[in-house]
Amino acid sequence: MIKSAYVNQFLQKEIKHVENVLKLFSEGSTVPFISRYRKEMSGGMDETEVEAVKKHADKYDEIQSRKTTILKAIQEQNKLSDDLKTKIENCWDAQDLEDIYLPYKKKKQTKGEKAKAKGLEGLARIIYKQHENNVDNRAQAFLNSEVKSTDEAIEGAKDIIAEWINENAYIRQKLRNQLLKYGRISSSQVKSKKELDSKAMEAREKYRDYFDWDEAVSRVPSHRYLAMIRGEKEGFLKVKISGDSDNIVETIKRSVVKGTALSSMIMEEVCAEAWKRLIQPSLENDIKKILKEQSDEQAIEVFSKNLKQLLLAPPLGNKKILAIDPGYRTGCKVVCLDERGKLLTNVTIYPHPPQKDTGKASSKIAQLVETYKIEAIAIGDGTASRETESFVKRIRFKSDVLVFVVREDGASIYSASPIARKEFPDYDVTVRGAVSIGRRLMDPLSELVKIDPKSIGVGQYQHDVDQKKLKESLDAVVISAVNSVGVDVNTASPYLLEYVSGLGPQLAENIVKFRKENKGIKSRKELKEIPRMGDKAFEQCAGFLRIREGENPLDNSSVHPESYKLVNEIAKIKKVKIEELIGNDELLNSINPSEFVQFGGFTIVDILNELKKPGRDPRNKVKVLEFSKSLKSIDDLEVGMKIPGIVTNVTNFGAFVNIGIKENGLIHKSQIADEYVEDPADYLTLDQHLEVKIVTLDKDRKRIGLSLKN
Repeated sequence: MIKSAYVNQFLQKEIKHVENVLKLFSEGSTVPFISRYRKEMSGGMDETEVEAVKKHADKYDEIQSRKTTILKAIQEQNKLSDDLKTKIENCWDAQDLEDIYLPYKKKKQTKGEKAKAKGLEGLARIIYKQHENNVDNRAQAFLNSEVKSTDEAIEGAKDIIAEWINENAYIRQKLRNQLLKYGRISSSQVKSKKELDSKAMEAREKYRDYFDWDEAVSRVPSHRYLAMIRGEKEGFLKVKISGDSDNIVETIKRSVVKGTALSSMIMEEVCAEAWKRLIQPSLENDIKKILKEQSDEQAIEVFSKNLKQLLLAPPLGNKKILAIDPGYRTGCKVVCLDERGKLLTNVTIYPHPPQKDTGKASSKIAQLVETYKIEAIAIGDGTASRETESFVKRIRFKSDVLVFVVREDGASIYSASPIARKEFPDYDVTVRGAVSIGRRLMDPLSELVKIDPKSIGVGQYQHDVDQKKLKESLDAVVISAVNSVGVDVNTASPYLLEYVSGLGPQLAENIVKFRKENKGIKSRKELKEIPRMGDKAFEQCAGFLRIREGENPLDNSSVHPESYKLVNEIAKIKKVKIEELIGNDELLNSINPSEFVQFGGFTIVDILNELKKPGRDPRNKVKVLEFSKSLKSIDDLEVGMKIPGIVTNVTNFGAFVNIGIKENGLIHKSQIADEYVEDPADYLTLDQHLEVKIVTLDKDRKRIGLSLKN
């Protein structure tokens, strides 16, 4: 099967469009570039579909590589027949491929291998044919110095046959499917042989719900399976996959037992032995692996959705900001930033116990707000956040100052990172953390790209999933977010620029150096003068880089330079300058796209839409959320209360909500809507403001159940 056909069985697009996308990838094009600027070639595939082409193409390459390895290994054993080669070459399922290869894999010294070494394979073949009634008599011929009796010979032959059954690809596939469809997964508590300390007891208690759990394999959700295997890894749980053994053994018998000879009766015994000793533990591992891969995929998808929403969170924009990283004993670290996020000053105040120097702290904040013409205050949502917010809102400022509570997940990771040390070599981690909080309010995307996405805290079991796949997926999300917004080439940090299509760390650094040496970049044409900016890199990045107040007004739009000729043609026909065309809805609406079909139908429509609102930021406007002033801790909560909250994490079992206290509440998906909710992400988004009702409360376990139902 050729690659395009393999990929298209998952997408069901026109094959020529799939082939075009694969060709573009082979030429070095990126997902954002293909989905935005090569719609004619892709048939209008969106970013998700283009990404899917890449994903399935990578899987094709992976399977193809594995086939090459397997064929080579079997060839070296001189066991590669034409039929076997054809069977392998025509197999496109990774698990089925491993089933075919199983009989040829190098094994440890198994019972069957030992029996073969004693010369019992011939007897095994006689029994397997099932024509023999006097097996004892035939076994006599196989006695030797290592095999002393016919019983020993028959047992050895049975060990060999059990391995043949275990290595039968058809049987394994049939039983695996049976277990996936009808099997059960269960978990039980592992009794500790030694007394656990308080920390271990607390860790074990997290798995209390799984101490006696059982459900269908086909129905176990990803978050539950990942919790089970984490509990097993930590030594608190035992996880088992089981099926109806009698029914399974009968399935095996129907595949291998034929006739009524004595040898057939022996075969029946071997079927039970093969299942119990070999197939069951092997398929249990297979099922666990399949569930793990499925769970990883779902968990990564949830994390990716949340991360994209977080990266595309509303920015406040270029405002003068005072940011506070709250704390009790060590005080609150305060920084002031200018409109570009440059650090102007920093101080520490102590408005909370034990010092409780509220008066001095209030005066200092008021002075800083006036001195630096502060327009907004950003307060981290960690320890002492509510108290700090309350303290700040009691201060009387001479001008209107907006107050925001900002997520600080990952700020501590950033503050100790090489990036932070490079940006602020003369300041400690507390100052860097406060700067990060302020910049997140200004532009979440620009700041969050500096942090490992896993540290941002919007996933479920992100440390338990396949880390390579997680990184690939999250990197793709960051790239998608950065390119969908566009990047100001004259102000963006190198950490933001490196995610632009076609760039990377080195070119990003070269851009920063070039703009510094040349006092800014005045046109997209100048990009070609940057060292290592070849034609391909320019093609991939130019449409995503913005130049504000540049020589060409189109340089501050997503119109690609390759389409400037088309815009000039439109302006010429309408007898206006390009400046008069941009933002002129009436004029642009009068243009019939079919008149310019030679430039491509998708392209002309995209260009006309962009000219109406050039360089438009797709993100929403930032909003302030007021938490309930009467709530300070979980002890203030009561079932039935209705309170405001903000969504902090969406999982496939529900959504976590910040209600203004230390503990987040959980809206289980059964409490999101009156109808059945399959995916909470269809109803809720990160940073969404809600009014929630408390429906359950477990103060001992710090669990708060919330509902959106009336």
